[in-house]
Amino acid sequence: MPLNGIIDLRSDTVTVPTPPMLQAMTAAEVGDDVYGEDPTVNRLQAMVADMLGKEAGLFVASGTMGNLVCIKAQTEPGDEIILDADAHCYYYEAGGYAAIAGVSVRFVPASRGIIEPEHIADAIRPRDAHFPPSRLVVIENTHNRGGGSFYPVDTVKRIGEVCRHYGLALHMDGARLFNACIAAGAKPDDYARHADTVTIALSKGLGCPVGSVVAGTEDFVRRARRVRKMLGGGMRQAGYLAAAGIYALEHNIERLAEDHENARLLADDIRTVRGLKLKYDAPDTNMVYFDVLPPHTPGGLLQVLDGESIRVGHPGGRTFRAVTHIGIARADIERVVSVLRRHFG
Repeated sequence: MPLNGIIDLRSDTVTVPTPPMLQAMTAAEVGDDVYGEDPTVNRLQAMVADMLGKEAGLFVASGTMGNLVCIKAQTEPGDEIILDADAHCYYYEAGGYAAIAGVSVRFVPASRGIIEPEHIADAIRPRDAHFPPSRLVVIENTHNRGGGSFYPVDTVKRIGEVCRHYGLALHMDGARLFNACIAAGAKPDDYARHADTVTIALSKGLGCPVGSVVAGTEDFVRRARRVRKMLGGGMRQAGYLAAAGIYALEHNIERLAEDHENARLLADDIRTVRGLKLKYDAPDTNMVYFDVLPPHTPGGLLQVLDGESIRVGHPGGRTFRAVTHIGIARADIERVVSVLRRHFG
């Protein structure tokens, strides 16, 4: 059911807790998580670690905090991380990698955000005083600016092999890892076993109000907990929020397939609208990127949709993004398409 009558396709972060999730939150047993005494947080952390095949997990306020914690806990100032130029932790996370972790970046080619292992090997710096040490590779799965693209499991496996061969760590920004799992027919640990650290978001497709979890070895989590504290991320009685995450992991993963299906329906219909053009042939997961064509204008499209109580994302230029999620039903997709056809096709 659209919130306040608005069909909001800007992001899967706009979701609100369902009544059963709220009930789980209010019933949570809590303690002081900074002391490690919140039983619900501890259960969530152990649950995520088990799903990812890792030794330990750490609940953090956001995916941005999770990625920064993972970068800083695995590097030293002056090191270099390897990633693609559209990666979320470079493009959308306020430069924290530089300002707080003190690392530089080296970009590698990517097709819709998917990096091939040989490009990583080519980007590793020689051991020379002129260069920053290559320390960490970051991959994003699914890839936001890649249109919701997902990594084949074998590609992640081969990237992990390259990293181990050269003594680099591998971090997976898996904010939408469960979307990737649904699309690939894989389990979370099929991906995560090849990475040293993984971040998953609870507040996107899983429908929670707040939070992400990072996972890795027990030694990594000890370092990460200190970095979280440094960033002001100790949240005390956070079990109320962690309970939402537990509920989501138990009830909201398999339903992500509905979001993928709704995204495909939207893309198929946009393909028939003359004034619009899909940016990619078909959505891999729950994101649909499309362009508005002349003589129509981006401002005109936004004005039309706003008048119909429909919202979409606008990354820039003529490009728009629609993201399906738990708050969007098939009937909402049909209404959006009806509006687009009436005004643009």
